[in-house]
Amino acid sequence: MKSFRKSSISYMSKVAIFAALSIVLYYVKMPATLIIPVFPEYLDIQFSNLPAIICGFVVGPVGGVTVVVIRSLIKLPFTGTLGVGELADLVIGVSCVLISSLVYKKEHTKTGGIIALVCAFVSWVVFAAIANWLIIIPSYMKLFHLDAGYFVNLLSFVNGVTEQNFMLYYILAVAIPFNAMLAFIVCVITYFVYKRVSKLMQKLDGKFVDGETEIVDNDSQSDPNNQNE
Repeated sequence: MKSFRKSSISYMSKVAIFAALSIVLYYVKMPATLIIPVFPEYLDIQFSNLPAIICGFVVGPVGGVTVVVIRSLIKLPFTGTLGVGELADLVIGVSCVLISSLVYKKEHTKTGGIIALVCAFVSWVVFAAIANWLIIIPSYMKLFHLDAGYFVNLLSFVNGVTEQNFMLYYILAVAIPFNAMLAFIVCVITYFVYKRVSKLMQKLDGKFVDGETEIVDNDSQSDPNNQNE
């Protein structure tokens, strides 16, 4: 029972730490135009999925997905997109975290980690394209009264964009490159920092073990049945 309590506290503590980091990193952002000037001004570069992916590797798929859900719920009251951006972030985050952590859980090796990060990258880009196609662009057009001409002007750096094909061009010229860049950076950082973070989490486990041992020792000393008569 005590072992179960210890592992539960350790698990929840790790998830809480990663969730807090994810929320902080969401608000540490910069405009994507600083790197690629032709990107729309409303696109921001932020690394809030980084702690979620690492959490999925450390404690498993459920913990990683929980971080994404907590972050999305915390962001929701402060939304500037009427919840559209948060829903899209949730879809993208859950997909890449769940898929990558399931792969790493099955193949818990360095090679497995690389494969998992490749899966995270691919799933991130694919689901970002789907989210833009089915959620973001249609919702923005309806909620903010944007017409096709707005996106045609937005894609003025691309030849051949019309009001009939703007969605395809937006996904190919903006959504996929932007999310590929972001996913690549996050996956590379994860590759280099995961082991260090994992060791820190193991030390955290050690503190829980030491604390539990101290409690058991104190209980034993205070138990009259354990004293010599």
